[in-house]
Amino acid sequence: MTAFVALLRAVNVGGRKLVMTDLKRIAEEAGFERARTFIASGNLIFASDRGERDVAGKLEDRLRDHMSADVPVFVRTRGEMEKVAAANPFSDEAGSTVAAIFLNASPPADLIENARGVADERMALGTREIYVHYPSGMAATKLRFASQIVGTARNMNTVAKLAELAKEVE
Repeated sequence: MTAFVALLRAVNVGGRKLVMTDLKRIAEEAGFERARTFIASGNLIFASDRGERDVAGKLEDRLRDHMSADVPVFVRTRGEMEKVAAANPFSDEAGSTVAAIFLNASPPADLIENARGVADERMALGTREIYVHYPSGMAATKLRFASQIVGTARNMNTVAKLAELAKEVE
């Protein structure tokens, strides 16, 4: 069994409500074991013997049925979450001011130079993540990436906690 973390994009914002007990039930009905959620922003931790793409697809299908809308899901193993936390290039900054934006593929090499609305943010590319330090806070940012970039952000405090919770599930 592999411990996974599933990060749902854009739930419980802008009117897209998903109760975390429903998310846990959806995971259990999909056959995932030891499912649990963390905070109400769409974080699911579970164990499965299936592969990453399979678990992401199963969750997306079931969420589409439940919410009548597409909900992109970004899946990482426990080890990958630990690596994301360890690779934080802004580790000297408060974890609440640094986010990892999770993607399903490697970010384009020119992503940072083509970012729009950059004020005081600092950015770095990860394996399948974009790290952003928001000195003025995430709420105030006008930072935008190319429209084909679809991801979901978690601050580094949350990333570290999810990696810890995934270790307990494994």
